[in-house]
Amino acid sequence: MASGTIPTHLQRIVAARQAAVAHRKRVVPLPMLRLAVERQPAAERVRDFAAALTAPGLRIIAELKQASPSAGTIRSDYRPAELARELAAAGAAALSVLTEEEFFQGSIEHLRQARQAVDLPVLRKDFIVDAWQVWETRAAGADSFLLIAGLLDGSRLAELIELGRSLGMEPLVEVHDRAQLQLAVEAGARLIGVNNRDLHTLTVRLETSYELARWLPAGCIAVSESGLSDRSELERLRQAGYRAFLVGESLMRAPAPGQALRALRGEG
Repeated sequence: MASGTIPTHLQRIVAARQAAVAHRKRVVPLPMLRLAVERQPAAERVRDFAAALTAPGLRIIAELKQASPSAGTIRSDYRPAELARELAAAGAAALSVLTEEEFFQGSIEHLRQARQAVDLPVLRKDFIVDAWQVWETRAAGADSFLLIAGLLDGSRLAELIELGRSLGMEPLVEVHDRAQLQLAVEAGARLIGVNNRDLHTLTVRLETSYELARWLPAGCIAVSESGLSDRSELERLRQAGYRAFLVGESLMRAPAPGQALRALRGEG
């Protein structure tokens, strides 16, 4: 773990994740995952997540999320494949799928269903702290995965970034303050997500993205995350230097997520 105090709710999530991973490692040893990756059919080859975020236009990573610790159940009618198709048709640049089971009601199967339904790159959104999880991510067909800088020291962060790249996946490294941003840069991150949600309080401050924008290195692809539901805000953030935006809760709460995404993209 990185130095500093981890918020109590986050500490619970990470502890639960570590216990779940320890169990799954016994059920599916690493050699089995490696073999699964080696034998993947052509349809499972990695899609270019980074390229999807740098194409022209307003690039939105649409997130599939059934619940969260701060909001509880967000969408009771949660069908990953149907949602994936709807959001892809509405112009999503890529998808993000929550796979943490206990606190977000996600699963790795949700990711598989979503990816099989569309041609878009798919990000695995989870609390990844172990190399085994990176192999599991690729075996499930994901094209990228989230790393939270606040959960990892510099050497472990660099190790997981390089492992992802060796498997063809460029990870999205999430930061919340300038110290974590520096850690991510020193670890070699190329995709950097600035999360506007404070993990200590669960409050959202869009100012976080603006405050960190001046410190983003020129060579990185910057993504603003959390609390985004207004097109004009996305345009201002794009002017500040962000190339893409991760939007989840506002889409999942909408009766018609595809229609909400089109409105966010300025198409309705």
